[in-house]
Amino acid sequence: MRRTVSGTGGTGGSPGARGEPGGCPESETAGWVRGVRELAERWLPLAGRGDFVLSPAGLWLALAALSAGARGDTAAELRRMLGVDAAEAARAVAWTAATLDATDALRHATRIWSRVPLEQAYTEALPGVGSAPMDVAAVDAWVREVTHGMVERLPLRVTDETLLVLVDALVLTARWAEPFPGAATRPRDFTAGDGTVRAVPTMHRGFPAGQAWTAPGGVRVLDLPCAPAEPGRPPARVRFALGPPDAPPADVLAATWAPPAARTPIEADRVAVALPRLALRTTRDATDDVASLGAPTVLTEAADLGGLSPVPLALSQAVQESVVRVAEQGVEAAAVTALATRFGAPPPPERVEPLTFDRPFGFTVLDGAGMLPLFTAWQSGVPEDPGASREGDESRGAP
Repeated sequence: MRRTVSGTGGTGGSPGARGEPGGCPESETAGWVRGVRELAERWLPLAGRGDFVLSPAGLWLALAALSAGARGDTAAELRRMLGVDAAEAARAVAWTAATLDATDALRHATRIWSRVPLEQAYTEALPGVGSAPMDVAAVDAWVREVTHGMVERLPLRVTDETLLVLVDALVLTARWAEPFPGAATRPRDFTAGDGTVRAVPTMHRGFPAGQAWTAPGGVRVLDLPCAPAEPGRPPARVRFALGPPDAPPADVLAATWAPPAARTPIEADRVAVALPRLALRTTRDATDDVASLGAPTVLTEAADLGGLSPVPLALSQAVQESVVRVAEQGVEAAAVTALATRFGAPPPPERVEPLTFDRPFGFTVLDGAGMLPLFTAWQSGVPEDPGASREGDESRGAP
C-alpha cells in the first residue's frame, strides 16, 4: 500500500511510506474495531436485499476523520454512531489506517479538497490526511490513480455550494493463496433472490474443512486467504457466507466476523466449493443513512464542525461507490467514500457600509507609487456635469 499527503503519514492522498499499527492501548483499539463492526451491523440492513457492495470501514474512516473536527451535539451524536470520541478520533483514524496499511496488497488514502480554510489544529492532528484547494479535475484524477481505475471519478457532484469534500479510498488487488483452476470453471445454475434461474460461470475447487465453519443462524462461512506478495505482511482474508434462504443479508454478512468461539466446525475432511465468478458495482447515497444511524445534526444548520474550519459547515452529502471482482486467480475491490459539506448556517449577510458623496468632498490624484499628490481637488459647490464619457474617449484619457 502506498500513501501520502501534503505532509506524511498513514492516510495520505498519494503514494508514500508504510506505517505499522501501534502506540495505542489494546483496550482503546478494541473499542475502535468494535465501532467499525457495530456501524456495519446497523448500516447493512439499510441496504435491503438487492445487490450491493459497501465498505463499512471506508464509511467509518471518512466519518471519523470528519468527527475529529466536530463539537457539541454534533460530536456527541457522531461519538455514539462511530464509537469514538472527537478527542480521540484523529488517533483512531491514524491507527486504523496503519492497520490497513499493514495488510498486504491493500491500499488506503484520505484527502480533503476545500474552498474554505482548515483549522491548523485539525490538520496537525491528522497529518496523514492531505489537503488541497478545490479542483474537481484533480479530485477525479486522484480517485482514478488511487483505485487503479476501478473507480473513475468522485461519486458525487461538486457544485458551487460545495465548500469541502473529504474523500476516503480503500483498494485491494490480491491473488488467492490457492487459485481456482480455470479448467474446472463451468456453467452452473444460480437461483437469484427473485427466483430467476440462470447458468453462470462457476469456479470449483476443494479446500480443507478447517477453512469452513457454521456460524450462528446456520450461516456457512468459507475462509479464503490471499497470497502474500511481501514477506512479513499478513494477507487479506476473504470470507464467503451462505445463509438460510430467507436470512437477511445483514445477518449473513455479520457472520463473517463472528468470533471463533461462535464457530461450529464442519464434520468433514474437505469442502467441495462451487463459487460463481462475479463483478459487482454499486453507488450508495448514504446521506440519509447518517441521520438514520444516529447523527442527524451534522446534516443541519445546527451542525458544529468548528474544529475543522472557522467557516460554519454542515454535511450535505455522503456517497460511496464500491466495486468488487472475484475470479479464478484472485479478488479486486475498491471503495471511494465522499463527504461533501456546505455552509452550516446561512451565509452571513454581506456587510455594506454606505459611502455617498452627496455633500462637499475632496479627492487626490497620486503617482503610481501612491506617494506624490499630483492633483488635489475639493468639490464644495454643486458639481458641474461634464457629460457622459463617450466610447473611444479612453484612448486619449479624456472624460
